[in-house]
Amino acid sequence: MNTEHKQAYELAKNQYESLGINVEEALESIKNIKISIHCWQGDDVEGFLFNQDLTGGISVTGNYPGKARNGEELRNDLEEALKHIPGNHKINLHAIYAETNESIDLNEIEPKHFHNWVEWAKKNNLGLDFNPTCFSHEKSEEGFTLAHPNKDIRDFWIEHCKRSRKIGEYFGRELGQPSITNIWIPDGFKDTPVDRLEPRRRLMNSLDEIFKEEIDEKYNIDTLESKLFGIGSESYVVGSHEFYMGYGLSRNKRILLDAGHFHPTEVVSNKLSALSLFTNGLSLHVSRPVRWDSDHVVILDDELNDIAKELIYNNLIKDTTVGLDFFDASINRVAAWVIGTRNMQKALLKAMLDPIAQLKEAEKNRDFTQRLAIQEEVKTYLFGPIWNEFCIRNNVEPGLDWYDAIKDYEKNILEERGI
Repeated sequence: MNTEHKQAYELAKNQYESLGINVEEALESIKNIKISIHCWQGDDVEGFLFNQDLTGGISVTGNYPGKARNGEELRNDLEEALKHIPGNHKINLHAIYAETNESIDLNEIEPKHFHNWVEWAKKNNLGLDFNPTCFSHEKSEEGFTLAHPNKDIRDFWIEHCKRSRKIGEYFGRELGQPSITNIWIPDGFKDTPVDRLEPRRRLMNSLDEIFKEEIDEKYNIDTLESKLFGIGSESYVVGSHEFYMGYGLSRNKRILLDAGHFHPTEVVSNKLSALSLFTNGLSLHVSRPVRWDSDHVVILDDELNDIAKELIYNNLIKDTTVGLDFFDASINRVAAWVIGTRNMQKALLKAMLDPIAQLKEAEKNRDFTQRLAIQEEVKTYLFGPIWNEFCIRNNVEPGLDWYDAIKDYEKNILEERGI
């Protein structure tokens, strides 16, 4: 560390420690939090199994050069991003990222089709999470999958999800850490349905069939992700928050909250403490909605900070898995990973540096004046040098020092792809 960085860090550390905050403890704690980084930012959610347009309310805009065209390129891009992200993390895959020379469908995927990913994860000390891909397929064109009225179509997706859980179990066994296997489906109606109940009954029965086989949570943890609406399902979504909350609590399955899947006046940060009282763990997809579930790159905004505060203030982080979900083809895709992941880490570290004990004591004593005074004062404290220290200790560039390396990678690698 150069003298300038060292002096700035010591000044910032002293500032926080004047409020009784253990900065060194925070730097150790943040190092151990794994972020699940989504692979689909690197290729615009296309995958390698099919050549088909995106459906299910998913849309990626932009044509920035350098989109990954195969597994090797995608893994190389992820490696480049990981060079600039402190800590050891996980990579989140969708089923469409299977690699095989065979002609297979989604109801035929097996662990062997993800062998390359597992060997790569071992080499890079990474965990892997998984998602069945219940969209962008001929059997999802009507906007229904697990809740489809046609039993043959439901059975196709049920088998796909069963196999996805086995792949998650394979990841967990091979990598020595549990894989989060998350189910999200696009099922819903564009216009108001007459019967809201029966599709949800079909979804419930489909899920019961999918989860019939018990899998040790040492290897695989099942999660269920709700949504308020999507393109083509503006009026009714079968897998609503209320449905999955009821299903998860009654079936002992983990509920996954996506920050972009709720009404604009709702925030995920306000749901975490409530759900934590009734569940044995939570999962997050952190995104940034702009007027709808548009999956913008995560920035260090108020809601991201509030999510982090909820996780840290009440120690919910120990039972919560944090994943990212955004995709933007209008900017450098590798830089998007770096910016978004580092922002998630910054928010968590910032929360760890808050005088939590003092704030809670003031609130307990109904001294809301002191609570507000402390909250506002800490906003001006020197956080940047603490973040830079964290980066340096983990052999990652502080500040914007990573950006030149990404531009070199773009010039030498991404632009050569010609797309």
